[in-house]
Amino acid sequence: MAITGVDRLMQATSFHGNLPLVRRLEAVGFRAWPAASVVYDGSWQVRLTGGHPSKRLNCVVPLDPSDYHDAEMRIEKARKRFEHYGRPLLVRETPLTPQPLLGRLAQSGWEPFETVQVMTADLTALELPDTLDHIPSHDVGRFIDVLLAVQGDDLSLKPALAEILTAIRPTTGFFTSEHATDGPLAAALCVQDNDLAGILSFAVLEGRRRQGIGTEMLSAALRWARISGARSSWLQVNGDNAAAIALYRKFGFRKAYHYRYWRQKDSTV
Repeated sequence: MAITGVDRLMQATSFHGNLPLVRRLEAVGFRAWPAASVVYDGSWQVRLTGGHPSKRLNCVVPLDPSDYHDAEMRIEKARKRFEHYGRPLLVRETPLTPQPLLGRLAQSGWEPFETVQVMTADLTALELPDTLDHIPSHDVGRFIDVLLAVQGDDLSLKPALAEILTAIRPTTGFFTSEHATDGPLAAALCVQDNDLAGILSFAVLEGRRRQGIGTEMLSAALRWARISGARSSWLQVNGDNAAAIALYRKFGFRKAYHYRYWRQKDSTV
């Protein structure tokens, strides 16, 4: 039998993982970065946030490898919801995504883009300093100011970020680094969900990278998480961010699985 282009794409998109672990990390990830609107269509989670463009907050996430019936109708139903929010429809592919659904997307002119690694580390075996170089804060507004400055993001995102961060239910620690002259240098959010701690919104000012600031911030966040009872940590990082991946690997993080987004080929995302 000849192998078609779609067959090759299906082979390329087929990736394996520890599905119970994937399900747990997906669940804690949703709680750590909550969307404003979450509805379910079967096992498909439809996530939308009108005030913030983050792809994680605006996508369809299938969560059962066997749930792909009536796919075309459900995709169109989701598209209408996304149009109502003024968002392009995105599907996030994880090891839980039904492979037949990906085949149908490919046949309908969709394409995958932006691969993200989900990495985990054992905090119980990690050597960390006994003291915290940076003390976590609960000042959401100050954290957002530092994060936006470090990332160079539009200040108009502040209200949406405030809504997202205040909606996080698990315990949070906001870490920032500022210099009296240079201003904001780095920011990191640590979300402790029972024995799991997630590192999110971790950013270092571009001109101050590779100077040890990121190592200090990550050490402080992980130390705080371990003191608070976490035994494992997780994070998400773009697959092409070699510098960040190298830093995380020094802290014992290893890839658990990856995910990526799908869009229609004429999309401007």
